[in-house]
Amino acid sequence: MNLNYLFENWRRVLDLAWDHVTLTVIALALALLLAIPLGVVVAHWPRTSLPIIGVLGIVYTIPSLALLAFLIPVFGLGRQPAIFVLASYAQLSLVRNISAALRGVDPSVLESARGSGMSDSQVFRNVRLPLAMPVLIAGLRVAAVTTISLATLTAWIAAGGLGTLLFDGISRDNPSMILAGAIAIAVLAAVTDLSLRFSERLTSVSRSQRRV
Repeated sequence: MNLNYLFENWRRVLDLAWDHVTLTVIALALALLLAIPLGVVVAHWPRTSLPIIGVLGIVYTIPSLALLAFLIPVFGLGRQPAIFVLASYAQLSLVRNISAALRGVDPSVLESARGSGMSDSQVFRNVRLPLAMPVLIAGLRVAAVTTISLATLTAWIAAGGLGTLLFDGISRDNPSMILAGAIAIAVLAAVTDLSLRFSERLTSVSRSQRRV
């Protein structure tokens, strides 16, 4: 296993990793701006689930490279088309988990909260949302890891990130560069997964304490 490139160019790898993280965070933030209201709509009006999830499912089935190529004439090369594609692919997972999390809250708990004099907005903010948080974070974890993986491909359109090492390594026939990129991506995905799992457990403990 040749790790020469990773050790000799660790600063570049860190810079590309930061670019990768930035790309992922921006894409997820934009995705949540749409996914949260859509998830709330699906949770409150189940009949909207079929058309909303159906449309998002169709988008998700489009090959990522094909969608990136399709957007190049519109956005050009760089981060804009990459963020658009990553945010689009994150929608299905986010909307499904947000709606499932909100629907999974015990109705009797919500009724008790309303009976205590809370308004619907207060029930949502102070009761339903905190109780749904573990499932919401689980959905975010899946979306985040998936987005990190897909962001690798966006280096194909000069969006930056760790995928640059893979594409450059292939074009230069440099296995050490390819390996450095693969390891960095795997580590980044693993750290993200573990961090969000920890947050998920913390919110689960908090949820249990609320019930007690």
